[in-house]
Amino acid sequence: MNPALTKIGAQMSNLTGVRAIMKDIIETLRAGAGQQFINLSAGNPLILPEVEQLWRDCTAELLASSEYGEVVCRYGSSQGYAPLIEAIADDFNKRYGLNLSDRNILVTPGSQSLYFYAANAFGGYTNSGELKQIVLPLSPDYTGYGGVCLFPEALIAYKPTLDIDATAHRFKYRPDFSQLSITESTGCVILSRPSNPTGNVLSDEEVKKIAALAAPYDVPVLVDSAYAPPFPALNFTEMMPVFGGNIIHCMSLSKVGLPGERIGIAIGDENLIHVLECFQTNLCIHPSRYGQAIAARAINSGALVEISKTVIRSFYQNKFTILESTLDATMPKDLPWFLHRGEGAIFAWLWLQDLPITDWEFYQQLKQVGVIVVPGSTFFPGLQEEWQHKQQCLRISLTGTDEEIATAMQRLAKVAEEVYQRASVSV
Repeated sequence: MNPALTKIGAQMSNLTGVRAIMKDIIETLRAGAGQQFINLSAGNPLILPEVEQLWRDCTAELLASSEYGEVVCRYGSSQGYAPLIEAIADDFNKRYGLNLSDRNILVTPGSQSLYFYAANAFGGYTNSGELKQIVLPLSPDYTGYGGVCLFPEALIAYKPTLDIDATAHRFKYRPDFSQLSITESTGCVILSRPSNPTGNVLSDEEVKKIAALAAPYDVPVLVDSAYAPPFPALNFTEMMPVFGGNIIHCMSLSKVGLPGERIGIAIGDENLIHVLECFQTNLCIHPSRYGQAIAARAINSGALVEISKTVIRSFYQNKFTILESTLDATMPKDLPWFLHRGEGAIFAWLWLQDLPITDWEFYQQLKQVGVIVVPGSTFFPGLQEEWQHKQQCLRISLTGTDEEIATAMQRLAKVAEEVYQRASVSV
């Protein structure tokens, strides 16, 4: 069959961002004819034995309890499983001095669905025909934001300023508040902290300033905290979550070992939470309760916070250290390469300034030496203006073994040197 698709059907049936790249990667791996690839493309967290054991133990407790039938064999509240909501409220109230009630929390089937709800509840066209924009204040940012709105024209992103340390070959993105515009035409603001893909952590002051710009227009600010404390605590620099007012603190349990269960969490003003809950009721009734039930146990016991700090964070921070030390040792000092400051998440972000070829072409050349990363141009959703920087970056996953990461960076350095050399000879 080849049914006619609506405008929305055509849009939503297209692969976007990294998913489109992943299709090419899968085909590359299939056609490799025995070639061994170091695949540093995926955002899939590694299975850490201690983390897997935690979820096995929580599952065993659930199976042995009288709660099991109620969890698995019955529908539940659209807001989420009550014991999980209570566990989150208790933990955050004690940890951060908040005064959350159950009305401040919503559990969703993964955080991607949460951004879909928000983008289409607050962004898009109003009843009077006005277009409400979805603002990404710091580009590059998570590629998944590019596919969440049913009206792509509503998405707008802003170029950052760059803090560059040329001697150390490091840099950092910062919001450009001289350009950032949040007005009565803004529907919502979305940003990730720590950031996928760059590992950037906006300061508390920067987050509060963005929220303050949005507050006069009653614009919600969604802070994607999929890598933030208290779990998975994949911040390599000190940071505190920011709550209150028009901020919706958005979490995910994917990076604490439950990506298959799809559990997202929103914490915010009860009126905003109510809107998102109603959206969820119409879309899918409620998320899986099995994952919520074992998560409640892990939070209440304190094990989830502890394993995040002592196992998950240190594991990925060590991977980043290996990556940056290898690049420092092998990248030619005279090349204009810059690694984004590693402040969190499970990725490294490399900028090759004045790269003579595109990021996609560099990605193809890396495949020839058995290394797979992700071209950076897929991480600029909503940024319409031309900017060469968009074709000069790579996202590198920290999910390889120590040896794989070191070997891959050695090969990347060699390819980079050859690419710049060829360009200088041709000139």
